[in-house]
Amino acid sequence: MLQAGYIAENKEAVITALRKKRFKELHLVDAVVEIDSLRRKLKHHLDTTLAESNQIAREVGELFKEGKKAEAEQLKTRAAELKETSKNLNDELTQAELQLHEHLVLLPNPPHASVPEGGSPEQNEKVAEGGSIPTLFPEAVPHWDLMERYRLADLALGVKITGAGFPVYTARGAKLQRALIQFFLDEALKAGYEEVIPPYLVNEETAFGTGQLPDKEAQMYEMKMDKYYLIPTAEVPVTNIFRDVILDEKELPVKRAAYSPCFRREAGSYGKDVRGLNRVHQFDKVEIVQIQHPEKSYQTLEEMAKHVQGLLTQLELPWRMMKLCGGDMSFASALTYDMEVYSAAQEKWLEVSSVSNFETFQSNRMKLRFRGKDNKTQLAHTLNGSALALPRIVAALLENHQTPEGIRIPKVLQPYTGFEIIN
Repeated sequence: MLQAGYIAENKEAVITALRKKRFKELHLVDAVVEIDSLRRKLKHHLDTTLAESNQIAREVGELFKEGKKAEAEQLKTRAAELKETSKNLNDELTQAELQLHEHLVLLPNPPHASVPEGGSPEQNEKVAEGGSIPTLFPEAVPHWDLMERYRLADLALGVKITGAGFPVYTARGAKLQRALIQFFLDEALKAGYEEVIPPYLVNEETAFGTGQLPDKEAQMYEMKMDKYYLIPTAEVPVTNIFRDVILDEKELPVKRAAYSPCFRREAGSYGKDVRGLNRVHQFDKVEIVQIQHPEKSYQTLEEMAKHVQGLLTQLELPWRMMKLCGGDMSFASALTYDMEVYSAAQEKWLEVSSVSNFETFQSNRMKLRFRGKDNKTQLAHTLNGSALALPRIVAALLENHQTPEGIRIPKVLQPYTGFEIIN
């Protein structure tokens, strides 16, 4: 969430940045400036009134001590007037602060200056790539056929139990899932992340803290009776561990990793692009989260991106890193890299990870601060990334590593699976 003072001092820059993000409700910026100006005037008037009230209270006491009762009573009348004025001003100030908050939460995070212009995925910028796109044998098939042939997952059974988008992994398909999860966690631990197992249900305050509310209600599954939400990613509960916390600068960076199932409604998804594991409503993912000093957060973003690239390289998958253009970014992000792997049987790139820097957007909502050497507190920067989400990784692994003899397991996974080939 942006700070009103920053918007007031940098109004035109904020409007320019939000235009890059294709944000259309720019009138909210003017409204924030206007309401904040009113709030400041009310606050000044209230402070002046309270100061006068306090001064009168002292004078009344002195007058009574001096036996000047008439003068004291006259001042008490003025004090009563000021008390009523203070009450009215306080009510107006509370209302102005509420309106200001309601407008601020509707403003997205302005993009970083390096974010490219554009309004669609086609305008994202490729900044890195690795691996080689395989040439498959003529009889190669997409992953949904491979899952059925080798009994790795049952999509129809998931429909029976729950609905479309809830696959049931079976036999070696289930073991492959667990192998990937453990591999991703082990690599995160090697990189200095501390593992946590968070709740998979969160309250409204938690969802607000990381920017899911009020922007993404339609994408989350809600437990209406309890006002809880199933998490769309472990980022949400893990980052909120530090809500209302003041860290010491020496503790930065804070690094956490978590495995969790993730739940996303993906409203409106249909067609060939969501076939098989391309888009599901429940999936497994390992998430990495960092809380960092503002001066180091963009260096950290590059390091987190390299961590994900390393995972993809070890899985022997061709990958590319895309810097998202302004119109393709999330509500809360300041800069996002998407990692994509090439699906050889489908002949297209699949997004498997997003690594983002949110700067102070989330920390301002969560009141997540750190105390520097000068003993002053300031907002920290928050970052997170998928390392990695499983469905499309599994899809690419099955398709790219298929041979006439079966599906080859990358060497790095073989100690986790216990088998070298699925046949």
